Amino acid sequence: MTPTYWDAAKIELSRHDATLAGIIARHPGISLQRRADPFSTLARSIVGQQISVRAADAVWGKLVGQLQAITPEHVLANDALKTCGLSSRKVEYLQDLARCFALGKFDGWDALEDEELVKRLTEVRGIGRWTAEMFLIFQALRPDVLPLDDLGLQRAIGLHYKDGAPVGRREMLEISEPWRPWRSVATWYLWRSLDPVPVEY
Repeated sequence: MTPTYWDAAKIELSRHDATLAGIIARHPGISLQRRADPFSTLARSIVGQQISVRAADAVWGKLVGQLQAITPEHVLANDALKTCGLSSRKVEYLQDLARCFALGKFDGWDALEDEELVKRLTEVRGIGRWTAEMFLIFQALRPDVLPLDDLGLQRAIGLHYKDGAPVGRREMLEISEPWRPWRSVATWYLWRSLDPVPVEY
């Protein structure tokens, strides 16, 4: 599912930022896509923490094969998750996440404001602010999320706006101010400037 605001956001961003206009023009025909359900999105984020994309894909493939369907019920009913290549801690995180969903902790999450949703998500073990922000962008399709701790976004802003120099949070906020209320879209295109193949969550 492509966000309904995508085309309007592209036009507005291109109008206000020549650098983004060039990046957007170089990546036609692709957009952010929501591909999974909320539980799978968060589970995949936990699986991918602190390992390479390739390793995360391999572990996720084994987990899908083991469970058949990535649901809270299947996670809680399976006692062999470590055989998929998950650490003991990640198994605990996935089980905690599954319990939260099974108990209805996230019922009505889509009605929460961005920061309320981040707070609710980060109350779960294994979910930090970065993971919560990825959920807001890729699953909730929130239009104005700026993940300041994302290394790819930091690198892209430094590359395109600071001649390759490192950027701090304050500079990122200043540079991104004209992108409101479409900072998720700007972020997604800046990621594409580093890697044209979209990451799936």
